[in-house]
Amino acid sequence: MTHDLSLHGIHVPLVTPFDPAGDVAADALEALAHQVLDEGATGIVALGTTGEPAALDEAERDLVTEVCARVCRERGAMLTVGAGGSGTRATGEALGRLARWPEVGAAMVTPPPFVRPGAAGVLAHFARLVEVSPVPLVVYHIPYRTGQPLDAAALRALGELPGVAGMKYAGGGVGEEVVALLGDLPDGFAVLAADDLYASALLALGATGGILASAHLATARYAELAAAWGDGDVPRARALGHGLSRLSAALFAEPNPAVVKGVLHARGRIPTPDVRLPLLPAGAAAVSAALERLAEVEQTAIPRREAPPVGGSQTTGEMPESGR
Repeated sequence: MTHDLSLHGIHVPLVTPFDPAGDVAADALEALAHQVLDEGATGIVALGTTGEPAALDEAERDLVTEVCARVCRERGAMLTVGAGGSGTRATGEALGRLARWPEVGAAMVTPPPFVRPGAAGVLAHFARLVEVSPVPLVVYHIPYRTGQPLDAAALRALGELPGVAGMKYAGGGVGEEVVALLGDLPDGFAVLAADDLYASALLALGATGGILASAHLATARYAELAAAWGDGDVPRARALGHGLSRLSAALFAEPNPAVVKGVLHARGRIPTPDVRLPLLPAGAAAVSAALERLAEVEQTAIPRREAPPVGGSQTTGEMPESGR
C-alpha cells in the first residue's frame, strides 16, 4: 500500500495564495504545485494546516482541491487532501466528498481535535472512517493541536487498521513514543515526518519521507535529504539536515504559514504574502531572517559520498576479515 501510494520522499503541504483582492489565486497555486514537483517533491498536500483550510469557504476548498487534482493528474504525482473535524459523522461526510476527484490518493485526517476521546475513542473514530472513506487515510498525529497524546501502542494500533496507509507525525520533537513506533512498524505502514525542525532526525530513525511546509523553499535540497538518508549517505544527510533545520526554524519563527508566504512573495512566487485572520502577516524581520537562511542553504555546497575503490573497504562500518 505504501509503495502504491508513494508515501515516501517529500510532500509539500501547499499554501493557499491570495490575490490583492483577497481571493484565492488559483493560477499562482497551480504554478507553485508544478514548481515543487519540478524540484523533486514526490507529491503535494492540499488543505493541510499550511493551506489555511479553516479560513476558506467550501467553494474555495473545492477550488484548491480541483487545481491540485489537475496538476497531479498531469504530472502523475501523489495528491493527499486534508479532511476531517471533531465529529466522526462530519468527518465521514467530508471524506465522502473526495470521491469527486479520482486523482486524490489519500486523505489526511487528525484525531478529533479538542474532544480528547482517549486512545480507544481515537481508534474507534478511525475504524469507522476507514469504512466510509473512498481513499486510504493518513493519520495526522499532532497532539499539540488536537490535545490528544497517543503512545506508541495506540499509534501502532491505528497503523494496523485496514485502510490506514500511513501517519504524518508531528509529535513536537523526537521522543520515546516515535522511537518505539519506528522501531516496530506495522507491515505496509509509512511514517512521514512533519515537525520540520526534526525531519532529518526522523528520517534517520526510519521515516519514509516528510510532509514539510518548509519544502516550499529549497525543495530540491529536502528531496536530497530524504534520498541521502535512504541511501545511507550519512555525512551528506547530516550536513543537509543541519542547514535545513536552521531554515525551518526561521520559517516557523511566527505562526505557520505567515513566514513561508512572506518568503514566497519576496521570491516572486505568489502575488501577496497575505494570510487570513486570525493569522497576521509575518513581520519584515522574520521574512528577512528566513531569506538569509534560504540563501545559505542554496549557496552551501554539500559533497556527495564517493564510491569506495574497487577492493577497498565498504561504508558499512565493518572491519575487513584480517582486522577482526
